[in-house]
Amino acid sequence: MIRDTFLKTEGIHNFRDYGGYAVAGGSRVKKGLLFRSGQHVEASDEDLKRLEGLAIRTVIDLRGESERMRYPCRRFGGFAAEVVAHDGETSNSPPHEAAAEAGMTPQRAFERMIAVYTRMPVNPAMISMFGRYLRAIAEREGGSLVHCFAGKDRTGIAVTLLQHILGVHHDDIVAEFLLTNDAPNREILQRQSVPRMEAIYGPLDPDAVHNLLGVRPEYIETYMAEVTRDHGSLDAYLEKVIGVDEALRARLRERLVT
Repeated sequence: MIRDTFLKTEGIHNFRDYGGYAVAGGSRVKKGLLFRSGQHVEASDEDLKRLEGLAIRTVIDLRGESERMRYPCRRFGGFAAEVVAHDGETSNSPPHEAAAEAGMTPQRAFERMIAVYTRMPVNPAMISMFGRYLRAIAEREGGSLVHCFAGKDRTGIAVTLLQHILGVHHDDIVAEFLLTNDAPNREILQRQSVPRMEAIYGPLDPDAVHNLLGVRPEYIETYMAEVTRDHGSLDAYLEKVIGVDEALRARLRERLVT
């Protein structure tokens, strides 16, 4: 497992480099090219300076149109990266914030998130964006950043797909997914999310907050189980649904594995 993966930020939640993992054959995913995070609406001036120094040429924004309008990302002066985004909605709302009746217990919060991961493999907007994410990384030079609102659900699965293609071991893929729970600045996401959620649900139990704002192994396991049930394997899903052919696999590995 890699260490020191989180980048120090003041207003961006869950910003980290998801390279560095070992892959089959003794190679390793390159570091300094693959970044992930939550949204940048509260990015500080210091955060923007750090971003400018990362040479990120491509930003894949997995949020929907209404999220991007409500929470516009701050950019540094001279920002020139290509932003890849969906023309429409990728989710009815941030996955952890979907409207529901009051009384969100920890169990109901868990069930809410399981439903998110059950639907994600067949969500046409996410299928499109996952394909665009993989192709953009394969085709464009320089570093890339993939993010959504919290950088954990839509972003977590995007990262899972790429790491699987690159040959990262399943245990490390799950560890990377769960690393979100160790993000040193959860208060940023809580500030952006909890007041609106409590306006919908009423006061939230801390365990319910964790199930909504964090991740659990059952979330990624649900996604994998749905894909395997319907397509036989994650590789078959990537090929038949996302459009990942051998040429794209080879290009990703050529660019990102050392």
